Formats: sequence, structure tokens, C-alpha cells
Amino acid sequence: MMPEKPTLIGLTRPEMADALVAVGVPEKQARMRVQQLWHWLYVRGVSDFADMLNISRDLRETLDRHFTIARPEIVEEQISNDGTRKWLMRFPARGAGRPVEIETVYIPEEGRGTLCISSQVGCTLNCSFCHTGTQKLVRNLTAEEILAQLMVARDRLGDFPERDTPAGAIVPAEGRKVSNIVMMGMGEPLYNFDHVKQALLIASDNEGLSLSKRRITLSTSGVVPEIARTGEEIGVMLAISLHAVRDELRDVLVPINKKWPLKDLMDACRRYPGLSNARRITFEYVMLKGVNDSLADAREMVKLLRGIPAKINLIPFNPWPGTFYECSDWETIEKFADFINEAGYASPIRTPRGRDILAACGQLKSESERMRKVDRLAMEAMMIANHGEA
Repeated sequence: MMPEKPTLIGLTRPEMADALVAVGVPEKQARMRVQQLWHWLYVRGVSDFADMLNISRDLRETLDRHFTIARPEIVEEQISNDGTRKWLMRFPARGAGRPVEIETVYIPEEGRGTLCISSQVGCTLNCSFCHTGTQKLVRNLTAEEILAQLMVARDRLGDFPERDTPAGAIVPAEGRKVSNIVMMGMGEPLYNFDHVKQALLIASDNEGLSLSKRRITLSTSGVVPEIARTGEEIGVMLAISLHAVRDELRDVLVPINKKWPLKDLMDACRRYPGLSNARRITFEYVMLKGVNDSLADAREMVKLLRGIPAKINLIPFNPWPGTFYECSDWETIEKFADFINEAGYASPIRTPRGRDILAACGQLKSESERMRKVDRLAMEAMMIANHGEA
């Protein structure tokens, strides 16, 4: 477990300077010390003050007494047959709370590696097709806890200098192991706006982790008042969890629609700062057999998105224990995609990844009291038997 000391990870530069001054660093040195720490934390990826070799021993000992830069505990790492990795991480108690656990998923593909990051422990949205939505919200993650997921992944994949990639790991052949991040894990990022904003601005800082904002995507189920702020204050790519093109159906699948219906959501998308053909909005659409997969739905989608530079990701439904939804037939998905493509929108069908370790889209769920492994394996076996998935 991480020591219960305040962390330096996730602080802005001014916040870090104030923290240093508070423990005795002279104000005239604070800015220079922040630059040193920023480099060690976010370029070199160190997690121990003792490794900061251009900082005096006395200052390293002072920092170690007052702060932590340790990683969260990795409770479990699972590796899928397709190379997808899922980490269960445990964060210490905050205030009067208790330790919490979240899941983070790494998806290797040709030419890139994408990390799916969580923003909350649990979720309040109750989307009826989503396993994560069956876990009640425990709390928001802090900026440090959001960034820690990226830093753990880079540690484990050998993506920091002088770190080795695990033998046999499936990673991009060239460049960064983690080249893209998506805020599509547990929780609704825009219900945790301030912490998500701070974490993503640090992740995209060009003197540190240095991820391009074009390679960061934030996915929301439709928190309309925060969509414009996302573009103005964070400036990352936007994805919308759409899943239905009629209000009466979306009210069931994505209940936040009752508060902000499709018209309001589409208006917010049309006004998204920086929207262009080069910065399209991605619309996520899970394919549910007999629910939202007809050609009438496809026609309505084209009407709904008219005038919005967009890409539509069609997601074959990923089953989970206890769900009553089924994935659309492959032929139905292809016909749906063909119609959307012919209407002028890119409409790729997302290849399901990590299903065998419940790491696929909509399958993340990490209760703080985990079921025993034998019980989880039994449930996964039941899922495979019921749905014919391998």
C-alpha cells in the first residue's frame, strides 16, 4: 500500500512549488526544483526519491519524509489470449473512506497501444447493457489516481527509459508502448471534471508524459453542460456513448438521456470547440440483437448526425454474467456498417478484445471486496457457455 503521505503526482507546477516551500525549500529554488521533479516523475518515471540523482541527499530525505511518489498496489494482472492486459489496482483510503479498487486495460494494436483509464470507482449512470454500471459509485478518483494508471502501465510495459518490456508481451513494434489513452474505463469522466482535466493536462504536458491531445479521447454518456468545457479547457478528442437514436430507447439504455435528450446532446456536439473533419467526434454504438440494430436505426442515425463531422464505432456487445442482452448477428452488424459507410460516415466495427478476462468494452467492474477467483472463473465459464464466446 502507498504510505499515507500527500503525493506529488498529479499536482500542477504551482501546487508542487507551494508544497515544496511548505517543507522548507527556499522560494527562490522552488521553480528549479519543480522542473527537476517534473522530469524525474514524468520523463524518467521514477517512483522513489532515492533515484533522483541530481538532487542532494538532504533534499531527497526531506521529500521522502513528507511526500510519496509510490505507485498503487497491483492486486492482479491478467493477460488475454490476444495480448490485452487488465490491471486491478488498489488505492489507499482517503479521509474517512476505505481502500478502493479500479480496473485499467491496455489494448495493443498494430502501430499503437491504447490504455483505457477509469475516472471513478463504480458509476452512477446505470446503463442497462454495461457491467460497470451494476457497481454503485464509491467515489471520484483524484488526478493522481487517474495519472497513476498511466504510469503503472508504462512501468509494466517497459515504456519508461531503462525499463524492460516483459518477455512475450504484445506491444507496438515501434514507438511508445502506450501511445493513446481513452477515458472510457469505469465511471463518467465529466462527473469528475476537475480531476480528469488536471490529469489529462499533465499527461499532455510536453515537458513530461507528452501525449498528444490528438491521441487522448474522453468518452461521455452525454453530460451536456460539460461538453463545451471539455473542448475549451482540456482540448482532447471527444467520444459520445450513443447506443440509441431514439429518445424512448436511449432513456432505457443510457438513462442520463432523460436529463439531456438527444437534441440537447447533438446541439452540444455541433458546438464542440475545434470540431472539424480532422477532429471528428466518435460516436460509440453497442450492437444489441433486436434492440438497436435495424436498418431503420441506421437511417435515423444518419439523420441525427447530419452536419457533425463524425466517425461511428460499432461495438459488438460484450456479454457479462447476468445480462439479458445478446450481441447482434455478424451479418446484421455488417449491413448496419455498410449503410452508414454509404451515407458518408466511417463506421468501423470494433474487434472485441480481452473478452476472456472480462476486459472488453462495458465489462469492467471492480468491487473493493472481490469475489474469490474460483467463483469468478465459474461465472466466466457460465458466460462463455451461455453466449458461445471463446
